[in-house]
Amino acid sequence: MCSDVAIVVKNLSKSFHIYDKPRDRLLQMLSCSGRKFYREFLALRDVSFSIEKGETVGIVGRNGSGKSTLLQIICGTLTPSAGEVRTNGRIAALLELGSGFNPDFSGRENVYMNAAVLGLSKEETDARFAEIEAFAEIGDFIDQPVKTYSSGMMVRLAFAVAINVDPQILIVDEALSVGDELFQRKCFARIEAIKASGATILFVSHAGSTVIELCDRAILMDGGDKLAEGAPKSIIGKYQKLLYAPADKVEAIRAAISGDSHREIIETDSPALLMESKVAKDVTPELEEFYDPNLQSQSVLAYESHGVLIESPKILNLAGKVVNCLKRGQTYRYTYQVSFAIGATGVRFGMMIKTLAGVELGGATSAVSLQDAVPYVDKGSTMQVEFAFQCNLNPGTYFLNAGVLGSTGQGETYLHRLLDACLFRVLPTADQTATGVVDFKCVPDFIISTN
Repeated sequence: MCSDVAIVVKNLSKSFHIYDKPRDRLLQMLSCSGRKFYREFLALRDVSFSIEKGETVGIVGRNGSGKSTLLQIICGTLTPSAGEVRTNGRIAALLELGSGFNPDFSGRENVYMNAAVLGLSKEETDARFAEIEAFAEIGDFIDQPVKTYSSGMMVRLAFAVAINVDPQILIVDEALSVGDELFQRKCFARIEAIKASGATILFVSHAGSTVIELCDRAILMDGGDKLAEGAPKSIIGKYQKLLYAPADKVEAIRAAISGDSHREIIETDSPALLMESKVAKDVTPELEEFYDPNLQSQSVLAYESHGVLIESPKILNLAGKVVNCLKRGQTYRYTYQVSFAIGATGVRFGMMIKTLAGVELGGATSAVSLQDAVPYVDKGSTMQVEFAFQCNLNPGTYFLNAGVLGSTGQGETYLHRLLDACLFRVLPTADQTATGVVDFKCVPDFIISTN
């Protein structure tokens, strides 16, 4: 195994035997005829990938896609039915909530037991115990049996142990969603620190924005298959398209995703656009807004339509002129047309502004709740949607999404959605002192004192 590679997964498959009745398990053990008293469930099917040292890789997929099974095999808590996994480095894992904890042991005893499993001596655990206890923030419960813990307390302690053993490979499942918002921010800050130290991180989450922010690469799993891997923004877009697809379109979308072997042309890969945000200050400023016909989104990703279609997304200035090169501080109107081939109830419209990397910066919906939504839209109707927004972004290139939520009798869902529907540029200014992405109108002030 190459010294630069942390994890290699090769042709990995895992099947489980499903018994309809308890007695079928006994009959299978006693059977000599070759008859099967079980149904075979294939949780993973011929999955292969490799992760280099120092990489942070996200795994996304719908429920039941095989993500947790894959992590358990990599960690060694499950045995594959076929294929192999090789790892290079000490693994610390936070998988299912409280996995590896003895409910009758106290938190303190479980800390020492888990640390020992991860390869720490008692002396090493002694030296780190105060930091583990402080991070978990469970107070006197550290000496109480784990079976008395809430789910939040359990995940706090499990994570505190996992990140304090100096892992070379950190594997994190969706368990962090159990903690409160403050604890989640604390955990992600520590994950960033571990990432900065050069550790390899394998991260599973349903939160697309988290994967985009934390990960260098992403893998899309579905039905036990690895459908795609690549840039987080692209993979999250495909995952969301699959997640909101009508049941009768899922197989076609799966086939399209897994069969798409050519490299997608997306703005995040464009050196010209990426360089643009880095050298904006050095470009001669163009003060007037205008329309650049060459500035077109090449990565538009449309959800499957539920009888509704979004068309003609564009940005208008207050004079009604189409523009895509905007002036900072000015107000613009983002507009798109929505055609309804079916009737829909509880209709809401939305927009979202994102960076080239896919980080969501902000947006709006037309209604906070269903009570404020459009009660009903007739079949054959066309609606013109418009959102006014103030451009408080610093010079750079950005995306706009468009979406329609509503119900056609199957519960609220996206009736249609366009990711990366519009591409626009914020023009540089000669007197720019703002930094980062958003201009918060910060005003510097300082006083010089002399003796």
